[in-house]
Amino acid sequence: MKLHILPAGPIATNAYLLTAPGRAAVLIDAPGGVWEAVRGILEAEKCRLGELWLTHGHWDHTLGGPEIVRASGATVRAHAADRPLIETPDVMKAFLPPGLSLEPLTVDHWLVPGERIAAVGSEAEVRHVPGHCPGNVLFYFEKEGVVLVGDALFNGSIGRTDLPGGDFAQLERSIRSQIYTLPDATVVYPGHGPETTVGAEKANNPYVPQA
Repeated sequence: MKLHILPAGPIATNAYLLTAPGRAAVLIDAPGGVWEAVRGILEAEKCRLGELWLTHGHWDHTLGGPEIVRASGATVRAHAADRPLIETPDVMKAFLPPGLSLEPLTVDHWLVPGERIAAVGSEAEVRHVPGHCPGNVLFYFEKEGVVLVGDALFNGSIGRTDLPGGDFAQLERSIRSQIYTLPDATVVYPGHGPETTVGAEKANNPYVPQA
C-alpha cells in the first residue's frame, strides 16, 4: 500500500490517497481542489478511485467531496454523528472563509466503530474519536502500522474544541482510549501538519500527556 500525502484547500488540510497495483484507490478526506492532484496520481498509476472516506464533517475536509464523487463515482463513507454537517453544510456557513460555498454530499455508508473495511489489499479498523467533532473517526491499518486520525490529534497538539460539538474532556478521553492504546511505533497521520507517532505524543503532547 502506497500512501500519498496531499495537503490542499484554504487551510492546508491533509488528504491521503492510498494506492496499490491492480487495486481501486481510497481517498481519505476531500479538501477543496485536491482532485487535480488525485487524478494525476491515478492516471500515473493506472488505477481508479473506488472510495472516499471522511474522518469528519468539517468543511475543510469535505469541500472537494462533491467534485470528487462526480468525477470518479467513489463510494462515500462517514460517521452518522456528522450527518448534519455533511448533508446540510450551510450550518457551517459562519465558519467559512469569505467567498467559499459548500455543496451537500451524499454518504453511501455510515461507519460503525469497530468495523473493518477492506482497502487496497489491506484492512482498516474504524474507531470513533469524538471531541473535536461529534463524528470524528480514525482509520487504523494494523499491518502497516499507520493510523489516520483526522483532527483528533496533531504533532504536538490536538484538534480545537471551541467549535459547535467540540468538547475537550471528550476529546481527551478519545485520545487516551482510542489512540494512545495503539502501539507506540504506530505512525499518526493527522488532518493538518506533519506526521508523528503514538509514542511521541504520549511522551510529549502538552495537551494530553501520558497518564
